[in-house]
Amino acid sequence: MAVKKNQENVGILKKLPVSNKVCTFGSNVKKIGEEDPRKLIHSIKVGLAIALVSLFYYFEPLFNYEGFGVSSMWAVLTVVVVFEFSVGATLGKSVNRGIATFLAGSLGVAAHKLATFSGSNKLQPIILGLSVFSVASIATFMRFVPKLKARYDYGLLIFILTFSMISVSGYRDHVVLDKAITRVTTILIGGAAAIVFNVVIYPVWAGEDLHNLIATYIEDLGISLEGHGTQYFKKLNIKSEEELERISLEEYKCVINSKATEENLVNFAKWEPRHGKFKYRHPWEEYLKIGNLVRKCANSINALNSDLSSCNMTQEGRKKIQEPCTKICIECGSALKEIALSMKTMTLYPTIDSYILKAKASAEKLRSIIRSGGLIEEDELQKLLPTTRIASLMLDLVSNSVEIVDSVNQLGGLMKFKILSSKPKRLGSKSRIPSGSISEAHHVVNVE
Repeated sequence: MAVKKNQENVGILKKLPVSNKVCTFGSNVKKIGEEDPRKLIHSIKVGLAIALVSLFYYFEPLFNYEGFGVSSMWAVLTVVVVFEFSVGATLGKSVNRGIATFLAGSLGVAAHKLATFSGSNKLQPIILGLSVFSVASIATFMRFVPKLKARYDYGLLIFILTFSMISVSGYRDHVVLDKAITRVTTILIGGAAAIVFNVVIYPVWAGEDLHNLIATYIEDLGISLEGHGTQYFKKLNIKSEEELERISLEEYKCVINSKATEENLVNFAKWEPRHGKFKYRHPWEEYLKIGNLVRKCANSINALNSDLSSCNMTQEGRKKIQEPCTKICIECGSALKEIALSMKTMTLYPTIDSYILKAKASAEKLRSIIRSGGLIEEDELQKLLPTTRIASLMLDLVSNSVEIVDSVNQLGGLMKFKILSSKPKRLGSKSRIPSGSISEAHHVVNVE
């Protein structure tokens, strides 16, 4: 009876709204940790860095006979602000904050000395006010310059803040030089701690994430194209409904709005030192070029998906374009999945060209079918317009796939991808390469 009563109480607790929210929150936290364990490691690294820097405040006599005092909190604040998920983001913020604080502190001291040399108590606030106005206005305007905003926006913001604080506080506090030196020192300590912890303990490289992200996007396009070939054009034999459900037609949608993510990762990657195959002056701009081509292809698939869902193709039109369209989808999808595998393993495979050649042959066959449409009567032409539009989109997909393959091959030449003479082993759909295995060795020849 007691066991039954306890079970009833547990069941009642599960039905409570608060209990449901707690369970949902716990399951979401568990899901985040399982999807990317690096986030849990990052949280631990931030806690360790803050705890270490806090020692400068708790144990002042161990470091300095007077210590940094309350200014030690600037070191803690710096760790909190600059410690980002990836190494590149942390380095970028740390360098921006350190240089901006040093320059702003120097200018703040110079402005204070200039105001002191005037010798008049009435002129000092005027000179300091004009200096704050001039420096803040110029630095704020510089934040609108695209190249400066992309990499140094945070530094310009900290520059304005630090200069204003030192200039204003220096009017009443005459120990402005010591304050500026202490501020710069504590910020450098906090930035150095963040960089060391982020680089030494399980580093997360933005460049490697960008590389794998672009490869995953290309793979998503390949999966969508193969799905369109098998499900919409009904050419291949689907053995079961379960197999049909595994074919995803909407994998491309995550690619359409990916531009901001790619640009952020490129900016972070430019701050990173050499790691693995990624050198300091790595051609990161090539990834933006490939990303633009991938989005262009995704938009073509989106238009194709919309037309296939909305327009009413005649049975005659479907039969005319069924075989070449299916062939184009299958071959382009295979080529994109293969080139995605090439990026992930940094290895070029010879089978990619065969898929592209088959897709081009099918595109030429489809183009001849479109040209033959001019021989029909005008009243029948209206019925075949949806078929013609879909065929035109299929031709665009072939050209987009060829551009993506060529761009990845160009990147492979710059990064010296390896060449295999045998057919690769597929990793399966949505496969992920661990960060430590991106440059696995094979018996290969380097691309010059």
